[in-house]
Amino acid sequence: MTDPQPQPVAVVHAGRMTRADATYTVLAAAFAVVLVLTNIIGTKLFALFPAGGPEWINDGQPITLTAGIITYPLTFWLTDIVSELWGRRRADLMVLLGFGMSFLMLGIVQLALVLPPSDFWTLSARGIEDSQTMQAAFDATFHNPRILLFASMLAYMVAQLFDVRLYHFWWRVTKGRHMWIRNNGSTMISQLVDTLIVNGIFLRWGLSLEWATIGEIILWVYVCKVILAWIDTPLLYLGRGVLRRFLGLSSDHTPTHAPLA
Repeated sequence: MTDPQPQPVAVVHAGRMTRADATYTVLAAAFAVVLVLTNIIGTKLFALFPAGGPEWINDGQPITLTAGIITYPLTFWLTDIVSELWGRRRADLMVLLGFGMSFLMLGIVQLALVLPPSDFWTLSARGIEDSQTMQAAFDATFHNPRILLFASMLAYMVAQLFDVRLYHFWWRVTKGRHMWIRNNGSTMISQLVDTLIVNGIFLRWGLSLEWATIGEIILWVYVCKVILAWIDTPLLYLGRGVLRRFLGLSSDHTPTHAPLA
């Protein structure tokens, strides 16, 4: 009697990434990039209506805003679209990914700051003829991001996770109807929390501004964020429709749950 021949071991090969997973990966990567950029550019204060605006807006005076306002609203759009299609767990994962990448950015920036400058590092076209002046400019550029990142991360974790939970809260309340309610109901409240925390810390301890000035900036930053949230609503409908068709999902106008959760 011969011994039974050993059976070949089945080797499981990883299949190709699904279209849904690839799309989620792209959105999560975009979220992390935009968030990191927000923490870098957000240290700049710029003037809206620098030459003076309409009299009914701030008495025609220029309005001071933080540059992060041009990117941060996009992070809320991304969390809302992921919540809409992939559900709360994937949205939370994306938020935590952005949190980790921001700390990675901070560590790399700190390493770059302590590296000694080369004598060849000049910028004659800008009137900077020595490396120490370049180093001082580099230090100044990335000094405030440390304070901003602390404020941003505190606000970010509170506001973004709050946004995801509020989004699904309004989803349950409306039973899947009226996406504009869950979009604006979550984003507007979350952005108020974010604006108060990040600007309160950064403008006071990063730029040493007076509280009256800080309050004015916070007010106008939040007003602009609310306007952007309204603009964001049709874009969320558009994004959901495009992604549903791209991913081959049914067009359910009153979904009770995320189709890819």
